[in-house]
Amino acid sequence: MSDFDFDLFTIGAGSGGVAASRRAGEYGAKVAICEELRVGGTCVMRGCVPKKLLVYGASFSEHFEDAKGFGWELGTPKLDWPRLIAAKEAELDRLEQIYLRLLQDSKVELISGRGALVDAHTVEVAGKRYTAKHILIATGGWPVRPTIPGIEHSITSNEALELDRLPARVVIVGGGYIGVEFAGIFNAAGAQVTMLLRGDNVLRGFDLEIRERLAEEMRARGITIETEVVLRSVARDGEDGPLKLLLDHGEMLETDALLYATGRAPNSAGLGLEAVGVACNPDGSVVVNERNRTSVANIYAVGDVTNRINLTPVAIAEGRALAETLFNDNPMTVDRRDVATAVFSRPPVATVGLTEQQAREQFSEIDVYCARFRPMKATISGRNERVLVKLVVDKRTDVVLGAHMVGDDAPELIQGLAVAIKCRATKRDFDATMGIHPTAGEEFVTMRFPRLDKVE
Repeated sequence: MSDFDFDLFTIGAGSGGVAASRRAGEYGAKVAICEELRVGGTCVMRGCVPKKLLVYGASFSEHFEDAKGFGWELGTPKLDWPRLIAAKEAELDRLEQIYLRLLQDSKVELISGRGALVDAHTVEVAGKRYTAKHILIATGGWPVRPTIPGIEHSITSNEALELDRLPARVVIVGGGYIGVEFAGIFNAAGAQVTMLLRGDNVLRGFDLEIRERLAEEMRARGITIETEVVLRSVARDGEDGPLKLLLDHGEMLETDALLYATGRAPNSAGLGLEAVGVACNPDGSVVVNERNRTSVANIYAVGDVTNRINLTPVAIAEGRALAETLFNDNPMTVDRRDVATAVFSRPPVATVGLTEQQAREQFSEIDVYCARFRPMKATISGRNERVLVKLVVDKRTDVVLGAHMVGDDAPELIQGLAVAIKCRATKRDFDATMGIHPTAGEEFVTMRFPRLDKVE
């Protein structure tokens, strides 16, 4: 009989923690998992899922506009925002029940409350202590806001997903995933949206052409994007009045809601990590090796709390690999190369592999293939938009290093191309592939000539 209460105790019932716990339980391990909020974690309850549901709901405004060009006679559509939020909440309740059932079916014991380490083998939850041979930290991340006067009047993505009414005017600080996605939601729902960026454009770190194309499309939809600007202070005009924002160059901006989307930090505070010797980086992220082991041999960490690739599928893969390693005699590591990602902006962005800028730094010569075109739907709807597709190729080996797209269905298309890039497909392989006509996807296999770059 084991000297411990559990073989594995997981702190955090988000995507990574649930994946590891379920698989460990399926392999016969005695597993417990604790959660202080809702089972499902950031992605299911406060991120990917509710956000995309709101993207779907708000985007019908554009579909109604396009329908007129195709002969549909419509009345004046109106969004019932509270009804959309209620429908979203009902779906989250359904998903949480599924997660609870999956844990139960895998014989994982769920313990409510925030866990904290007492020692290398002991976790305390709600005043009760549990021992475990292995402990997994899977507490994810949490939105952060700067310390400026009046910051208490702002909201984060957590609160933005639960607004009981749609603000007439919204200012969003930050131009990353969360910023551009909520800009699209509020804009499509009918709000006046202004974005304040410290940098020179949206989506820092993405391919430069992709960033430029998305910003052009966002502005065309009526979103104001102010670059190289910093918000200094916030004040509310009266008890229920609008917010007054002071910018760094002295300009005053008035809004009904202020959303801070300037990043997330690892949710590691208060877990007792330092006391038991678990090393963390200055940003609070847990230091782990390639097998997700921390500086304490029996304690592991997966997902956003490690602040490496903060994506749900990566957390799930890390959790499953850990369970395979510890409980199925099948040591595994996660391949973090060429991880595809999508931004559910309007229009959406998706990418896999190297950006053009990264490729130029790593390879002596590259070829870049680009196509910009008006999507077929827009020719009749009358919408003035352009899709951008792009391939980055190693000129010496002909291997495709990266694929990028801005336009409808970009995430669905790039998911398929991610397989090809993972297999090190060449541009010749793309050229030899028959396109499906008429689709946007066929552009990836019909681009014949590389872009002619200026030689400086």
